[in-house]
Amino acid sequence: MREAYLDNSATTAVLPEVAKEIYDSMLLLYGNPSSLHKKGLDAELELNKARKKLAECMDAPEECVYFTSGGSEGNNAAIYGLAEKRRRFKKVIVSAYEHPSVLQAVKRLEKQGFEIVEIAPGEDGRISPVEIGGAIDKDTAFVSVMMVNNELGAINDIAAIAKTIKRKNPDVPLHTDAVQAFGKLKLNCAKLGAQVVTVSGHKIHAPKGIGAMYIEKNFRLPPFVVGGGQQSGQRGGTEPVAMAQGLAKAAEMAYASLAERRQRVAELRELLLKKLSDTEGVEINSPENALEYVVNISVTGIRSEIMLHHLESRGVYVSSGSACSKGAKSHVLAAMGLSQQRIDSALRISFSALNTEEDVEQLVDGIKEGIKILMR
Repeated sequence: MREAYLDNSATTAVLPEVAKEIYDSMLLLYGNPSSLHKKGLDAELELNKARKKLAECMDAPEECVYFTSGGSEGNNAAIYGLAEKRRRFKKVIVSAYEHPSVLQAVKRLEKQGFEIVEIAPGEDGRISPVEIGGAIDKDTAFVSVMMVNNELGAINDIAAIAKTIKRKNPDVPLHTDAVQAFGKLKLNCAKLGAQVVTVSGHKIHAPKGIGAMYIEKNFRLPPFVVGGGQQSGQRGGTEPVAMAQGLAKAAEMAYASLAERRQRVAELRELLLKKLSDTEGVEINSPENALEYVVNISVTGIRSEIMLHHLESRGVYVSSGSACSKGAKSHVLAAMGLSQQRIDSALRISFSALNTEEDVEQLVDGIKEGIKILMR
């Protein structure tokens, strides 16, 4: 059976070029980059090259980029690090539709005495800089707002939010989870205005288990992994040289063809919406100005998991929301104020540049067939 993989916001297939980079590195650069002999120095040299490549893709000074195990570690390190750095202040402001690795982290802070203020998205799916500004006061510890929402594709204006924060209280730092934006939008960390930015590899055709953080120059966070002193003491532990090279390779490829990839995916999104436009019972949950890579729909009257498994039986792979939520009801769609019926029947379709028109045709045929069969 032909397969149509349309769950790229959950994870992507590793590109052959990236896999080769990692494979070759594992065989040849097995030295510890902290070792003083030639094998160690060779590994350190290549690690530094990978950091430089990645920093160029993030438009950041290379000394501000730190390798992590992925988005969840980066988000946890940002939230707990900012809370510790700013522990005299007790208000934390986040968007109501952050990734669970942010929301669950701030819930833990709430148990420690922090006041958590959640800002709901507007009708356009975006977080309003004005509302963020209205919530900031002299007791605000930090703000965290994601750049692109992982279920809707809504794009937040992080630069505008950063400017609003600076006007209201210039001491308040901003963290942005850029996992779904990385490799799909230009990411100018040096001018964005956020003090901490987190990205992940497995959303851009690198392997799972590697990501990175940008921490603004002269803005120190408490070390989030101690021991060994690696990465300027910010994250201890022997660096995974091969994985870092894979992340850098995937990022380099993504940004070298950014416009072409976006155009390709935009055409697929337009084709999908056109073919679903006359399908009774299908409602589009993603805002019109969403990033092309994510389309959230509801097939009203058919529960998400039932339609999901029907599509799976036809070789089509989508999701019912964030993979990290393990099928739980979408807090993102709830934050948007959608009805329970639409939330219960929601599907997230997420593209990559590897997808084709045939994938869209197969998906639409599966949905229409599912409506006929499952509505009975």
